[in-house]
Amino acid sequence: QMLLVESGGGLVQAGDSLRLSCAASGRTFSSYAMGWFRQAPGKEREFVAAISWNSNTYYTDSVKGRFTISRDSAKNTVYLQMNSLKPEDTAVYYCAVSVGNGGIRRQEYEYDYWGQGTQVTVSS
Repeated sequence: QMLLVESGGGLVQAGDSLRLSCAASGRTFSSYAMGWFRQAPGKEREFVAAISWNSNTYYTDSVKGRFTISRDSAKNTVYLQMNSLKPEDTAVYYCAVSVGNGGIRRQEYEYDYWGQGTQVTVSS
């Protein structure tokens, strides 16, 4: 079992920045892929970013150049730095871990454990 706890969400204005954190506990974190997803009101949950065990990264097109995913294996924590936020980034953001081979994962079904989510609201 792994427990994931997100933090760092909040209410910001368009153009501002936020950094989300996801602290993992319960299992060794360093060999697993991690991801961030988000769910806006009335919409399905969607992929945002992923990082492999060796820090390769992948982003959905709408956040490329604005968001950065990173990991600190010593702290068992994955981050999502979000810059130039837009109102359409408003959503509940979830982190997830995939206990497979550590490569990039982009589909929800490929992830095994999920956090409880943190709300990000961007006002215009």
